[in-house]
Amino acid sequence: MTVFGKPLSEYVSFSKLFLGLILVVGIARLALSLGGVPTSIAKWFSITAVVWIGVLYYSIRVHTTGFGSYKQILPICVLQSLAAQVIIVPAIVLAILTGHDNIYSLPEFSFGQDGKTWFHVGAHLLIGTTIGSLIGWLVGCLILFATKKLVTRGKDTNAAARA
Repeated sequence: MTVFGKPLSEYVSFSKLFLGLILVVGIARLALSLGGVPTSIAKWFSITAVVWIGVLYYSIRVHTTGFGSYKQILPICVLQSLAAQVIIVPAIVLAILTGHDNIYSLPEFSFGQDGKTWFHVGAHLLIGTTIGSLIGWLVGCLILFATKKLVTRGKDTNAAARA
């Protein structure tokens, strides 16, 4: 499958560091929650924080490595969002099926509502993967714009290679 002139596997390879971090942090957060660790501690393992750091990192790296430009940020954001939902959605389904909250279904992380609902699952599948990806892409485009103004790829890359 080709996306914006690049095979999907190239995007996965390019963004594998943060895709892995998202999965590790998400699983750790769930494991801590299920293991009885207080929410005040488990909440510090934040998929959202990792995703936003990833948006910042890849928005700069797309330019500095010559991987692409604005359109290449979108598939990276979609991949990060999908990686997050791979953990979040099953965790919410687990809470629904067992009747026991975990960190992904608690009201404080579900806009004050019961997070053990199929509506919550659907929102993550539809809104989390689309709107979340688009917001990340828009922010990433702003970061890339600033990066292009501040970093001359050829000149800075050659200087770094000589050092």
